[in-house]
Amino acid sequence: MTDISTLENVDYDPNRLLDFLIEKMRTKNDAGLSRELGVAPPVISKIRHRRLPVGASMLIRMHEISDLSIRELRNLMGDRREKHRISPEQFKPKV
Repeated sequence: MTDISTLENVDYDPNRLLDFLIEKMRTKNDAGLSRELGVAPPVISKIRHRRLPVGASMLIRMHEISDLSIRELRNLMGDRREKHRISPEQFKPKV
């Protein structure tokens, strides 16, 4: 199993997070992980192919099933940002 403490200077890669969770949850593949997370299998595929970011609700669900902190989960995928800013554009209504 991957040791979280050795992942200090790694690049962003959501596959590392997904692979770690598959190993930790002892599922066989992405389909098994999607069942554990309660999401459709294409969601995991889109995250793997970087067409969908690992959002806050997904991180919370990953935290709930793995007992890892959000910080540990973010470290696994190489996300080292200290602060997250929301763009003012995200609050504007869609027309």
